[in-house]
Amino acid sequence: MYQVRVAPLFFRRENAFSRMYQAEKVDNLWRRVFLLMFLSIFVYIGSAWFGLGMDTISTRATSLSFEDYEVRKLFFLFGRALFGLIFAILILFGSPFLIWMFTGIPYRKLMALHLPILTILLLERIFWVVLLVNTGLDWYVSPISFGIIASYITDIPWIIYFFGAISVVQLWIVWFKIKTVHYFTEWKRWQAWLLVILLHILYWAAAAALAHVDVYFL
Repeated sequence: MYQVRVAPLFFRRENAFSRMYQAEKVDNLWRRVFLLMFLSIFVYIGSAWFGLGMDTISTRATSLSFEDYEVRKLFFLFGRALFGLIFAILILFGSPFLIWMFTGIPYRKLMALHLPILTILLLERIFWVVLLVNTGLDWYVSPISFGIIASYITDIPWIIYFFGAISVVQLWIVWFKIKTVHYFTEWKRWQAWLLVILLHILYWAAAAALAHVDVYFL
């Protein structure tokens, strides 16, 4: 039995991988899943509380009554909470499902291996909020992403958003997933690289498409 803990997957990865690979049962998974889902909701509510994405409401504040303005803010907070929940579900259930379809790695083990991924994504989100509050820089021009470089090369929004979705954190996630696929399957390293890179190109393209519709949606 493997007792799921997030920290060893960061700091003692090889040992955690070995124990999980040999385990017949993964225990304590759902407690960690629900905890991170709650944290995701909390982080997205917090980002809304600090005004991230509220420009469309704030710019119309003078044309709205006080009651209408407060109701819109309340609905905005609910929307962010829902988005935080959906985001956590996609990371903890959707991404493992796609990898399971291609590799056959046990689904519960893949869910456990995505716990540190969601954790670091939420930390990145907190970094974005702090960055926006203190410097006014949005996520797609974060100093830890390639969006700021792309903005000097082109004015095409979709390209800037696409490269803005590629950050140092995303590169770590790609590396972690490649290690996962290579360790838990008999795939060659290039096959693991190909699968993970293609999946993440789709993720980044989807993020860029959503941002192109509404730059503050993410």
